[in-house]
Amino acid sequence: MSYSNYKKGLDQLKSKPEMHKKFLKHNAPKPRKFGKSLSECKRCGRIGAHVGKYKMHLCRQCFREVAKSLGFKKFN
Repeated sequence: MSYSNYKKGLDQLKSKPEMHKKFLKHNAPKPRKFGKSLSECKRCGRIGAHVGKYKMHLCRQCFREVAKSLGFKKFN
């Protein structure tokens, strides 16, 4: 079974508990302690292009929308 998302395979294995347990053991993603996937945007939830400076935790798109209200100025 090959799926883009491991949860798609779980629906098929509900009636087979042993195979369900084995599937989860080998296919569920492991918990992360560091890396790109832990820092996500507070507004929209994106994980890429994250602005973590000053503990804002916004993606670059949300930062552009909110920057003026936060007091940032755009310099040429």
